[in-house]
Amino acid sequence: METINLEKDINVLCVTAKSFPDGIMDAFDQLHSIVPVAEKGRLFGISRPNERGSIVYKAAMEEMHDGEAELLGCEPFVIRKGTYLFVDRTDFMNDLPGIGNAFQMLISQPNIDPNGYCLEWYLNDKDVRCMVRLDDNRN
Repeated sequence: METINLEKDINVLCVTAKSFPDGIMDAFDQLHSIVPVAEKGRLFGISRPNERGSIVYKAAMEEMHDGEAELLGCEPFVIRKGTYLFVDRTDFMNDLPGIGNAFQMLISQPNIDPNGYCLEWYLNDKDVRCMVRLDDNRN
């Protein structure tokens, strides 16, 4: 595991998957159909359990312009700046369980943000960075 510091908040626009994990690809397909090809920013996946313990997954793309989420009818979300623990997974489409395994390892760490979320940063078509934010109040 390594750490990376996000220097500033990242505003993203989201489409919530209808189910987890089965609805993830549909959510990304819907996101890609909404955002013009020329305007695509960085891609993310954001997940956390809801009050019933079910995982809520959001396919997310970095906003290129302020207010873009609302303009396109998507849910806005802010990926908070700060220090994140991460594990990279290469060729993730051929090892989807590897993403879950990475997050199990990350969320087992004692100093993660209790109000945080699991963050997938899709570096390219093959590689994903699995990230969890560290708690600002603990070192």
